[in-house]
Amino acid sequence: MKVEIWSDVMCPFCYIGKRKFEKALAQFEHKDKVIVEWKSFQLNPNLVTDPTKNTLEHLAQSKGWTMDYTKQTTEHVSNIAKEQDLDFNFEKAVVANSFDAHRLLHLAKKHNLQNECKEQLLKAYFIDGKNTADHEVLSNIGINTGLNETEITETLKSNLYANEVNEDIYHAQQVGVKGVPFFVLGNKYAISGAQEPETFLGALNKTFLETNEQQLAAGF
Repeated sequence: MKVEIWSDVMCPFCYIGKRKFEKALAQFEHKDKVIVEWKSFQLNPNLVTDPTKNTLEHLAQSKGWTMDYTKQTTEHVSNIAKEQDLDFNFEKAVVANSFDAHRLLHLAKKHNLQNECKEQLLKAYFIDGKNTADHEVLSNIGINTGLNETEITETLKSNLYANEVNEDIYHAQQVGVKGVPFFVLGNKYAISGAQEPETFLGALNKTFLETNEQQLAAGF
């Protein structure tokens, strides 16, 4: 059973949602039969990478918020993240376009290392304060994930997997994705947002049961 997850590297609730989904998956009786596929999505495709500016400054300027309100808002999100044992650091987070990070994820998908790569990218952005648009940073993440260094370099120096990223984004528009994270289970059910583990677990059970029933009815 496939679970497709549209997500962006710079989306805090995507990291929170990942943790909640993982908790549900750990409780799912048939978790060994679940294939998770991370799909590309960009919250701000036109964002220009600026390592001199942190996320707090960017949010305040782009949203027209005061810095006090920006800090209150991000502190609220950080507190939600702490409930999932995640220690966000918005003051260190670098304003970075995520397109190349998504290309790296597609390379990781080729080698069945997508989930590991996704985890490292989210950690690099939200916890370690690394520039996830920088090719050296992405290369190190890829190597730590278990990808081949030469293949990583060839990917980042070229336009490899750009079409795949754009196809994911187009598919999201067709499915009706308005925000991320967005989960599609077995091409049957959709869940939007970082829902509670119980919600994910219920959807996993329902989807698996109905998929099995359909396969039995079809004689598989």
